[in-house]
Amino acid sequence: MEISNSTAGSHYPRLPPGFRFHPTDEELVVHYLKKKAAACPLPVTIIAEVDLYKYDPWELPSKASFGEQEWYFFSPRERKYPNGERPNRAATSGYWKATGVDKAILTANGTQKVGVKKALVFTEEATERY
Repeated sequence: MEISNSTAGSHYPRLPPGFRFHPTDEELVVHYLKKKAAACPLPVTIIAEVDLYKYDPWELPSKASFGEQEWYFFSPRERKYPNGERPNRAATSGYWKATGVDKAILTANGTQKVGVKKALVFTEEATERY
């Protein structure tokens, strides 16, 4: 069941007082992403489903289900070309570019790789002025 938060205009799940959502990378992959991909029930519906590329980064906090300084989203992954592997990261007024080295997400004991973390930066496209 969800309750409405009229000040933010979004819906928050009913959570106990003092609740904080600070999952580790492993917890995000194992308890949320893998379950979401397998269409299994999630522990709590706290991560919003948003097509990130339809919005500019400064618009995303208002799309989140929960959070004040960090926000989490499930977003569909689109391909740039129908038969290719390259992701389409074009957004409204720019694009998201991968930067740095991909970081392996390991289990707490460090024995198994459960995912990969990519760092993305947003680059605004210059607008032509006449």
